[in-house]
Amino acid sequence: MKGTGRARPFIREETMKHMTAMFLTILLVVPAAFAQVDDHAKAKKGAVIGGIAGGIVGAVIGNNRNGHSAGRGAVVGTLAGAGAGAIVGAMMDKQERELRQINGVNVSRTADNELNVTVQNEVLFDFNSAALRSNSKSALREMASVFDKYPDTTLKVEGFTDSIGSASYNGRLSARRASSVANYLENLNVRGSRIRTYGLGETQPRASNSSANGRQRNRRVEIHVKANNA
Repeated sequence: MKGTGRARPFIREETMKHMTAMFLTILLVVPAAFAQVDDHAKAKKGAVIGGIAGGIVGAVIGNNRNGHSAGRGAVVGTLAGAGAGAIVGAMMDKQERELRQINGVNVSRTADNELNVTVQNEVLFDFNSAALRSNSKSALREMASVFDKYPDTTLKVEGFTDSIGSASYNGRLSARRASSVANYLENLNVRGSRIRTYGLGETQPRASNSSANGRQRNRRVEIHVKANNA
């Protein structure tokens, strides 16, 4: 005699194999991405892994409830994005740590996929000059070595000045200084296609131009390092 109750939902063997393979792949990728990173990345580890686990559970439930392939595709995309984001974050964490070891530069994390490296122009140039000082090239060589190790990033080099002189002159001076830095990095095997230069003159001051100390802070070159496709 046939039973009258509904059959219990089940996950097809093919789907279960697919989900298991996907889960194992994520388990291999994510821990490697977080290996040897600083506390900045580790703080995100729980959120990333939690998102992955939630996505897998959701996919299992969706299949158990006769979820459609579109739903499964969304889950796969979420998992892939989470894994890729973890790898990018770990790469930027490691690059940040290496850049912080260089004397004469300041490094800040402006986004998960972006770093801002600031070089005071007194380290790089003489007053009113765009020619690199000989004792500044050591820091740039170290920076180029780091940038060369992480080719999947773009570099936006921005030059700034204080307010002494006309705005038009300062714009040209800042552009020449940005180009000097970019050209030197390119000569040290950092691909030119990765680099963009901008001369922003006396705009965006970091401090008041009414004091010598403030003007010194405003004379600077900033390098924005951003992960590609992020």
